[in-house]
Amino acid sequence: MRQPTLLLLLVCIAFSSFSCSTDSIDENVDAITVTEAPQAKQIEIEILELINNHRITIGLNPLNSMNDIKAQAYSHTNYMVDTGAVSHNGFHQRKNNLIANAGATKVGENVAYAYSSPASVVNAWINSDTHRDVLEGDYTNFDISAEQDAEGRWYYTNIFIKR
Repeated sequence: MRQPTLLLLLVCIAFSSFSCSTDSIDENVDAITVTEAPQAKQIEIEILELINNHRITIGLNPLNSMNDIKAQAYSHTNYMVDTGAVSHNGFHQRKNNLIANAGATKVGENVAYAYSSPASVVNAWINSDTHRDVLEGDYTNFDISAEQDAEGRWYYTNIFIKR
């Protein structure tokens, strides 16, 4: 493979490895919605702790987890695992569900793929301007879902709301 083609391929992979969304994104794709949140996994607990530690370190309020948010995150992460693609498909529906059921006035979302540890995914979000903006945003609550596909690759959906 020629050098420029390889570089372009690597850039595309890097951009598709993580993504973010704020309430200005309006997706019209329908996704299956889960109304019950599963019990938190250790990897999810560690990610939430790392995010709150980062927020505290820079003088922001820590965020509280919330089952309504976790249910939305879990539903979307399963969708990404099923489709094998990282996306914000259905964000508008998740946002509206959180407005209606969790009293959200503002919603943001970060997604990621293939990071194998809590520190690696949080560091990737912190080192990306758009993801860091969501992570450091004016929010009160958050939660996350981390699920593995059949090959053991992790998919993540981290949703933030302001109440």
